[in-house]
Amino acid sequence: MYMLNENFIDQTFTLIAETILKIIPTSRREKKAFSYYRNGMLAQSCGEYAYALKNYYKALRLEIDAYDRSYILYNIGLIHSNNGEHGHSLEYYYQALERNPSLPQALNNIAVIYHHRGSQALENGSIEISKILFDKAADYWKEAIRIAPTNYISAQNWLIRTGKK
Repeated sequence: MYMLNENFIDQTFTLIAETILKIIPTSRREKKAFSYYRNGMLAQSCGEYAYALKNYYKALRLEIDAYDRSYILYNIGLIHSNNGEHGHSLEYYYQALERNPSLPQALNNIAVIYHHRGSQALENGSIEISKILFDKAADYWKEAIRIAPTNYISAQNWLIRTGKK
């Protein structure tokens, strides 16, 4: 297991996760997948993205549950997004949504990427392209807000401000 200078929350999460793995009747494969996922989350929270990706990919090879796979894919997308690889992150967010269409975090992050690209297009004078990208962002934010109505307040404000609500 990957260990760093864990804070109290990380230590608590690790202890709870290990207890759950011992108590819940799951297969050895599922336990191993969860262990890789947990190690990936810990490494990701510490900024150790390469190690996190290594663990997430191992978890993906073992995990068969679509819902659980969606969170692994989502976290891989987050890492690519943090590294500025927005094209790669979109691929993983879309894969996560294929397995779990009710994942508002993925919808929000897709919207953020389209909004960012729309802003870039606007700065480059590509007004029509920026409109298309902003409309895509709006569609994804609307769906994220439908699923999680109290989240994404700044997106809700943007939708109202731009008349896209």
